Amino acid sequence: MIHIKTDEEIEVQRESSLLVGKTLAEVAKHLKPGIETIVLDRIAEEFIRDHKAIPGFKGYSGFPATLCISVNDHVVHGIPGKNILKDGDIVSVDCGVLKNGFYGDSAYTFTVGTVDMETLLLLERTKQSLYLGIEQAVSGKRVGDISNAIQSYTEQFGYGVVRELVGHGVGKRLHEKPEVPNYGKQGSGPKLLSGMVIAIEPMINLGTRHITQSADGWTIRTSDRKPSAHFEHTLAIRNGKADILSSFEWIEEVLKQMNE
Repeated sequence: MIHIKTDEEIEVQRESSLLVGKTLAEVAKHLKPGIETIVLDRIAEEFIRDHKAIPGFKGYSGFPATLCISVNDHVVHGIPGKNILKDGDIVSVDCGVLKNGFYGDSAYTFTVGTVDMETLLLLERTKQSLYLGIEQAVSGKRVGDISNAIQSYTEQFGYGVVRELVGHGVGKRLHEKPEVPNYGKQGSGPKLLSGMVIAIEPMINLGTRHITQSADGWTIRTSDRKPSAHFEHTLAIRNGKADILSSFEWIEEVLKQMNE
């Protein structure tokens, strides 16, 4: 069952999605060598609750934290803990919030200190693939058009596109239909209709596409232990052009200020 949202519901969902962007920007202020990932998680939870919302991930299917924090070869679903970030790390931070009955969901992969050029290119191209997917997210197209745009762009660089984990519908539940894979054929899959709200989230590996699950039951890692990047937006399907509900604007403003 694919849920079509009214314009009013989409505006409520925009508020949730923008709060995710602001939360990730707050986390970005503290991302530096020497910080424990659990500290970032506490910062995010406090920020979300101060804005009269609920952490969307905490307790979801038993997940113990507000953020998924995945470092280097961790693809997604990393559990915050005592692990300390160090110079040269990349960190995917995935966040969801529930506000006024609707979820927002977004992710951004950050650099810590000085990161090598090969990994920086992986991040840049993964983010670009997200926007190429979003260009296809319009009424009348199909899910496979999004999937193919991401896959065809990233695989030309020899990257591995994770297949076991996918984007998804978002609404009153964190995960709704349809699933939105990051690989596939043009013109395949469910038809995109105006009013659908989906999360597109390329998970792209520097090496193999193959992954393993860690003993904690959550953390997903690359099989060859090479780095992985992850970017995600929540957006509404519209006629002509997708309406991105989440935002990287505050995140990138913080990063710009930190680099000045």
